[in-house]
Amino acid sequence: MGTWGTGPFDSDLAADFVDGLEGLTRQQVIDVLERAFQRVTDSGARVDGGDSAEAVAAGALVASTLPDSHVVIDPDDGPGEPLPELPASLHASARLALDRVLKEGSEMATGWVDSGDLDQWRQEVRQILLVLGTSTDHRL
Repeated sequence: MGTWGTGPFDSDLAADFVDGLEGLTRQQVIDVLERAFQRVTDSGARVDGGDSAEAVAAGALVASTLPDSHVVIDPDDGPGEPLPELPASLHASARLALDRVLKEGSEMATGWVDSGDLDQWRQEVRQILLVLGTSTDHRL
């Protein structure tokens, strides 16, 4: 896996995940995002780094669709087409998955060589969680 930064889309896995959303129907996009979160929340004691990378990218995408979100996706990193309206249930799924990604046993949380990069990555994931947790958007 190639990783070039600490952002939610700064890895080959995250970029491939986003690319996989192209051309999907609204329901298919929702299903793909939900499965990314579910793989992390259903994992055992150890959360796979690839699953974590996809969940963080999915969480950033969901957070970016919320009103007044501070999570902004660079057009070069995000999907080529705007995301469809997403159900509020994805917000809770994203929060659970990202919380799990930050905890002990997460390969992504322990795989950083530089502690400064780890701190920066954790801060970016926490920012996504903050946006997801303060949402007043109640779409179904």
